[in-house]
Amino acid sequence: MKNYAPENATFLLPFQFDKEKLAHDLSLILDGNWIPHFNTSDYTGDWNVIALYAPKGEESSIHALATSNSIMTETPILQDCIYFKKAIDSFKCPIQSARILRLGVGAEIKTHVDFNCGYEDGIFRVHIPIITNDKVHFILNNKRLIMQPGQAWYTNVNLPHSVANKGQTNRVHLVLDCIRNEWSDELFKSVGFDFDQEKEVVEQLTENTLSRMIEELELYNIAETKPLIEQYKNDLLKIQMVKED
Repeated sequence: MKNYAPENATFLLPFQFDKEKLAHDLSLILDGNWIPHFNTSDYTGDWNVIALYAPKGEESSIHALATSNSIMTETPILQDCIYFKKAIDSFKCPIQSARILRLGVGAEIKTHVDFNCGYEDGIFRVHIPIITNDKVHFILNNKRLIMQPGQAWYTNVNLPHSVANKGQTNRVHLVLDCIRNEWSDELFKSVGFDFDQEKEVVEQLTENTLSRMIEELELYNIAETKPLIEQYKNDLLKIQMVKED
């Protein structure tokens, strides 16, 4: 496992997208086919997704993790969303996924960690808020992050994080998972990413964290995750054996 430095947990990236144009494109798909997020154990209330980039352009594929041989292409939905496409194309690196995520009024995403989604892993997640309110509580590594419409935020979701929408409007973000390259290295250098923190360390995972990571990986049901699932199951077994002793 990686040692994810708290100093590298979040960065406001040097982009400012047009709030009105983002909202306009959102209006084009509000009546579209919103799909409930697959990991139902991680949230309460309404948390729905529309895929803009997905394997073979399939609108039903809302996972952020792609298989090694997946061809990531635009879904038909994106063809009418000119400004969404412009925002995505601002990132001069390969796009692994692009999704619109809507967290309903009163909904809550429980504290959890994702896997291999930090810049150190070669993948980075960017949130571009479209609609939000001042009562959205996005907590990452015990710190609240306030994101405004049109901004672009890198978030290392390998660190514990949660979201609660305590306001009276939905919270809607354009969320990108991007592949690291030379362009992104320069981007992250410009905002103060500490590259010296990129190092391998032994990390003791808790039993609960391992169980949740195994559960999430199993939802993908693809060959590429099977070795990691077995590794985590072995780690979990070791922890349980120690507890029994």
